[in-house]
Amino acid sequence: MLEKTGSPDLNDNQKLHADMIDMGRKARKAAAMLATATGERKHAALIGMSQAIIANRENILNANAIDMENGRASNMSPAFLDRLELNDQRIIAMANGLKDIAALDEPVGRILAQWDRPNGLHIERVSTPLGVIGVIYESRPNVTADAGALCLKAGNAVILRGGSDSHYSSRAIHASMEKGLEQAGLPIDAIQMVPTTDRAAVGELLKGLDANIDVIVPRGGKSLVARVQKDARVPVFAHLEGICHVYIDKSASLQMAIDIVVNSKMRRTGICGSAETLLIDQAALKTHLFPILDALSKTGCTIRADDTIHKLYQRSEAAGPEDWTTEYLDKIITVGAVDGVEGAISHINRYSSNHTDAIVSENPQNVEVFFDKIDSAILLHNASTQFADGGEFGMGAEIGIATGKMHARGPVGVEQLTSFKYLVHGTGQTRP
Repeated sequence: MLEKTGSPDLNDNQKLHADMIDMGRKARKAAAMLATATGERKHAALIGMSQAIIANRENILNANAIDMENGRASNMSPAFLDRLELNDQRIIAMANGLKDIAALDEPVGRILAQWDRPNGLHIERVSTPLGVIGVIYESRPNVTADAGALCLKAGNAVILRGGSDSHYSSRAIHASMEKGLEQAGLPIDAIQMVPTTDRAAVGELLKGLDANIDVIVPRGGKSLVARVQKDARVPVFAHLEGICHVYIDKSASLQMAIDIVVNSKMRRTGICGSAETLLIDQAALKTHLFPILDALSKTGCTIRADDTIHKLYQRSEAAGPEDWTTEYLDKIITVGAVDGVEGAISHINRYSSNHTDAIVSENPQNVEVFFDKIDSAILLHNASTQFADGGEFGMGAEIGIATGKMHARGPVGVEQLTSFKYLVHGTGQTRP
């Protein structure tokens, strides 16, 4: 396939369409083989991928250097450059992540439930792969490894379409994934990567590649996910954005509140689990406000505050209406005073994107109310929002965080990348 970055002419469009359909057919064929592949063979492939990533570390870093240079030349923000950057530590973490996925229990063929009917029929609900998954992502080249490995572990073939900003890094990582598949005797078409940066390839994926795509998973900015949800002709696991909140209850331990808020916002500002809004109980303003905001300010965080807090904290900026609905992915946080836990719940239910919200409190009743009345995919008590991650949940890794309510919700790991079928055993029964 030719690599294109501009608008293709009619012939190029036709070729791109044909090439993408061919990828879909190859993926469907590979998926049929993976559906019956043993857990041992998939394990061997994942370990081989991990080893290949370490062996190819220099090539991956060289490829990433090209992407980083292009990112700086295009004035990419520091937060997005952080997402894009690879180093020795991150490559080792990527390789270890593949080992973690390999070590997970086999997700395919599990008996999820079983029961007997009065007529003697024995019914089992058994986990199965979804089939072929299309993953569309931006910036983070490590998604290439995470997504490919998770799909493989769950017995699925996957077609990866990385962003143009991480193009060279993702291709270098993908080459290592192919080596692992080859060594284990599995089809290399099980993990394919769209080799073109042409945006028309995304449109082809969203059409379903002649019914060969079963699910689309977008992982990127709001505009990408919105486009996928609008144009996809197949089911989508997605979230639009992470407007994550931390609420500080009047009963909160002060040092704990400081530690959680600073970590939730500043550990990595460019991830979807980064806190964008801090809510503080009015009854805790005298005791908690200044120490928390001072700690944030010392890290270089810009504070945009509602009228109450802006008047109290001189180093803050006045927040506008748009700040409460903005996913900054940067060193900026919006801060507001609320009337207790009910005030926090009211604010969150108005502005939350249903991704991740946290409460810091020593009052069990307030925690229970917070958990009961907020319907986000992930709710945390006395813990940083940065734990909104499949790896931290013990899933090995994740393709993304789903905020919908159908099938997959929260971190999308191997279990969420399976479906099920019913196996019914009889002894000659017929229905009257």
